[in-house]
Amino acid sequence: MDAERYRRMVNRFNPVVVGLQRLGLGFGPMRLLTVAGRRSGQPRTFPIAVNELSGGRYIVQAYPKAAWVANVRAAESVTLGSGRRASTARLVEVPVEQRRPLLRELVAAGPASVGNRFVTTGLAQDATPDGVAAAAERIAVFRVESRR
Repeated sequence: MDAERYRRMVNRFNPVVVGLQRLGLGFGPMRLLTVAGRRSGQPRTFPIAVNELSGGRYIVQAYPKAAWVANVRAAESVTLGSGRRASTARLVEVPVEQRRPLLRELVAAGPASVGNRFVTTGLAQDATPDGVAAAAERIAVFRVESRR
């Protein structure tokens, strides 16, 4: 399946995932990321995986030109929620060289589908931990910092 077809398929299912998440039916590390639109200022909600890596919590871009990435870069804070629980957080973009070990760990610790997703979406050329780490300059990674 090519990257564009894969993205269209995922976009069709996102509203279903958002609805189930709002009901409290979670899927593994999935959370709802709500961030102000960078142009409209209106809240935008995306289902997103929050990954435990190297003792921290991280969100990793899985699709090229993902709107949430640009919105997060422009925002001071975001809301991460699941069901009726939500918390405000700050997402700090990880520098490219620091992304490599995190991406390597993400792919090595997950099922093969994790590395394959980066290849399917065109972000990486190789689904191995080293192959995805080599694509770090094309894959945004954000560290989740809690806001009190």
